[in-house]
Amino acid sequence: MSSQSPKVIISGGGTGGHIFPAIAIANAIKAINPNSEILFVGAKGKMEMEKVPEAGYPIKGLWISGLQRSLTLKNLSFPFKVISSLWNARKIIKAFKPDVAVGTGGFASGPVLKMAGASNIPTVIQEQNSYAGITNKLLAKNAAKICVAYPDMESFFPANKIVFTGNPVRQNVIQIKGKREQALKFFGLNSDKPTILVVGGSLGARAVNIAIKDGLKQFIENGIQLVWQTGEFTYEEMNFEAKPFSDKGVKVHQFIKEMDLAYAVADLVISRAGAIAVSELCLTKKPSVLVPFPHAAEDHQTKNARSLVNNEAALMVTDAQANQNLVKESIQLLANKEKLQELSNNIEKLAKENSATIIAKEVLALIKQ
Repeated sequence: MSSQSPKVIISGGGTGGHIFPAIAIANAIKAINPNSEILFVGAKGKMEMEKVPEAGYPIKGLWISGLQRSLTLKNLSFPFKVISSLWNARKIIKAFKPDVAVGTGGFASGPVLKMAGASNIPTVIQEQNSYAGITNKLLAKNAAKICVAYPDMESFFPANKIVFTGNPVRQNVIQIKGKREQALKFFGLNSDKPTILVVGGSLGARAVNIAIKDGLKQFIENGIQLVWQTGEFTYEEMNFEAKPFSDKGVKVHQFIKEMDLAYAVADLVISRAGAIAVSELCLTKKPSVLVPFPHAAEDHQTKNARSLVNNEAALMVTDAQANQNLVKESIQLLANKEKLQELSNNIEKLAKENSATIIAKEVLALIKQ
């Protein structure tokens, strides 16, 4: 390799929280060095196999999934999947000959970084959450650099490898300035009414969706519009329930590609507390009500949300209380202009700019060494 045309393997996926940072890092590497060759490796049948090619990058798939937490027949195939994915990761690495490998978490990143390390290729881990995932903890020993988004991560990783970078987000998503008019038109909304954006993560959020569905009449009675991303699993049901309100400003989407417009039009955001969602809210300065997913590994979403609540930068409603409190608290907050402004001011202070570029520079610096 010459540092003129570096070759980088990037692996991460399963959810948008792992895929979009990976794409943001790839875009930043390309922006610094347009001659870079980038290959993604994901898990077959997962979201990345569709989202990565959409972003313009090639991707190879491994036969890998997580170990189920409950006793299930699916776990019987797990050892075979691990062996298969390690074998195929090694083949991909041998054929592509990367100068560096980057993992953003998710099933495929384990075998890829493990085999890259075994081939003496420097590896970079990007940990999005305030509580490190098990794969990243296992890979940390052999990593050259570990890019983190929260302070005080020394309890999980060797301090000398940690670089505090913040989370890489898609730049097009956070560029919302001057887009409100375009966004109103795009979603078919009324400029005189306040708007709540509801996002439950790329796969959806059942408790949030049910609370919103049960509260549709209250939103309409209070003159509030909704842009509602349901995610894949409950889209049909929620879309059916919202049909009678579609001309009153309830706009239901399975997945919103134009997230810049969604943020631009939102006066308030209801969201899960995944690391990337939190980073986007900080960078777009949006007042928000966070509903952490309680079954995330080590309950990291609750820890992410608390770090904002402790800085008076967001409100939090637990998943268990969503049906009872989410709609009521959101409507009250939207009516309180002073509180909205305070949340916006405080969340902006927690934003970490240009994270993808900082990580890309760390990755390319390893190649030069």
